[in-house]
Amino acid sequence: MTSIRVLWGLLIALCCLQAAIADDDGERMKRVPLLPKYQQECAACHLAYPPGMLPAASWRRLMNGLPKHFGTDASLDPATVKQLADWLTANAGSHRRVREEPAQDRITRSAWFLREHDEVPAATWRRPAIKSPANCMACHAGANRGEFDEDRIRIPK
Repeated sequence: MTSIRVLWGLLIALCCLQAAIADDDGERMKRVPLLPKYQQECAACHLAYPPGMLPAASWRRLMNGLPKHFGTDASLDPATVKQLADWLTANAGSHRRVREEPAQDRITRSAWFLREHDEVPAATWRRPAIKSPANCMACHAGANRGEFDEDRIRIPK
């Protein structure tokens, strides 16, 4: 009977450890099917970033600041802003790695992004095929589907 309790205890501990590791590693960002309106409006200019890449507060500020969206007027009608803001905040990152609001609400300035890309030299970001850390598609072919698997990275020359 004691050995069964020990085994159950080990099994429970293992499950808890797996859950803690998954959460600590960013809970593996949940893939949310992109809202067609979000895809239409945002992907017209850049990757329609998965909503789990930023916390809700960052998405709210970004959606409220569309007239000055990183130097561009990305204004939308109020109904569309509300629809997109509601969807983004409902699906925003809430796991540990995304709770911290990055500087200027830029995904590329978030602690987890910097940690994941710390081995990428600054000169790499300036390559003509990449241009910027915000150009996820340059190295992550599946970024438009929310796929950022490290085993599938191809850094352009």
